[in-house]
Amino acid sequence: MRKVFALIKESLSSSEETDYTGIDVRKAIVLLSIPMVVEMGMEAVFALVDIFFVSKLGEHAIATVGLTELLLTLVYSVAWGLGMGITSVVARRTGEKDPKGAAEAAVQGLLLTVLLGVVMAVPGLLFPEALLRLMNAEPEVVAIGTGYVRIMFGSNVIILLLFAINAIFRGAGDAAIAMRSLMLANGINILLCPLMIHGFGEWGGLGVTGAAVATATGRGIGVLYQLSRLFARSGRIALRGLPLRLQPAVMWTIIRVSFGGVLQFVLPSLSWMFLGSIVAKFGSAATAGYTVAVRIMIFSLLPSWGMANAASTLVGQNLGAGQPDRAERSAWLCGHYNMFYLVSIAVVFWLFAPGLVGFFSEGEQLGEYGVAALRTLCLGYFFYGYGMVLAQAFNGAGDTLTPTWMNACCFLLIQIPLAWYLSTMLGWGAQGAFTAVPISESLLAILSAVLFRRGKWKLVKV
Repeated sequence: MRKVFALIKESLSSSEETDYTGIDVRKAIVLLSIPMVVEMGMEAVFALVDIFFVSKLGEHAIATVGLTELLLTLVYSVAWGLGMGITSVVARRTGEKDPKGAAEAAVQGLLLTVLLGVVMAVPGLLFPEALLRLMNAEPEVVAIGTGYVRIMFGSNVIILLLFAINAIFRGAGDAAIAMRSLMLANGINILLCPLMIHGFGEWGGLGVTGAAVATATGRGIGVLYQLSRLFARSGRIALRGLPLRLQPAVMWTIIRVSFGGVLQFVLPSLSWMFLGSIVAKFGSAATAGYTVAVRIMIFSLLPSWGMANAASTLVGQNLGAGQPDRAERSAWLCGHYNMFYLVSIAVVFWLFAPGLVGFFSEGEQLGEYGVAALRTLCLGYFFYGYGMVLAQAFNGAGDTLTPTWMNACCFLLIQIPLAWYLSTMLGWGAQGAFTAVPISESLLAILSAVLFRRGKWKLVKV
């Protein structure tokens, strides 16, 4: 038991001495996975905290949050894709024992992140009502959701920086700092959410808009903490003293690797937007129930992304160290562990769906939609446990194009048409959109396993 606690303590510290390409593979997975799982769990808490407090305002408020989050999936897609590119390049340089090259890649990643964040803030700041109508929002949702959309889109630079800087730390193997930044951001959000939404004293609060204020403030403080550590005098990666100037060759490497990663997340995000739009046709209760189910599902999946991110870092660093077989073994082991975790979660969701949905929502019709969505979505967890890890393993190797075209096939050519056909042509309603998800996700996971075993990703140069 002492060894277990010692291992957990080591994983949560920021040791600069640990060489993840030299220690036992299982130990390396544990040391990287624990803080990354906690980090992703903290990202999931953002979603659950907001929906918990907003749910007290009614189904229109929940629908506002849900539809805005669907719109923001494009932002999150860019954040994830850019983060994958940054992690891949930083991890490869770290594995090559090139700290200066890793730091230069980090600087170029930051410059690119700020530029993209500013550009992506414009649509939500100028056209919030139009964006909500685009998602088939009811008039009541448009009326109360304008401020929420403006603030959430206006904080895009903060969102992208939070993801990008954590990607830098993960690539360098310093996952503990990434974890702490999100713990701090979540703590602020949890304190501010009830105050900003419901008010205190004689002040009545900002309603659903207050959730956006609380979330943006928490994330902003988390970014300030990240920057303080990134520009500190010591650490696995330190930018203090480096000039913040453009280096075209380094930035192009990040763009080239990130491009496939961005598309890789944009494609399923577009699919989720279409699914949300299909569900919205069946009313705010359907949208609210779907939103609650997806938030609960995200809470279970983001820790799994922590395991997948660990695989990405280990693959990148081991390829940089010239150990491709060790990189492959790391990915498969991460996949095994993730599969066992997600299957366990799926059983819990299936058995306790009514209680879980009821905790975050009120209303019989809303609850029925939420339970149906949660039970259906978790049916693909067995395959998805492997699929998400192997996709990140491709990304860690710098091969972002293979997962991209797989996503294009499974989401654009299968998930969207299938959701439309089941919900509209067969008359399944919202359940048709729910059912299309586990089918397409399972196909994606099987395809990932087949291509990963072929091993062409080992030859990619970054």
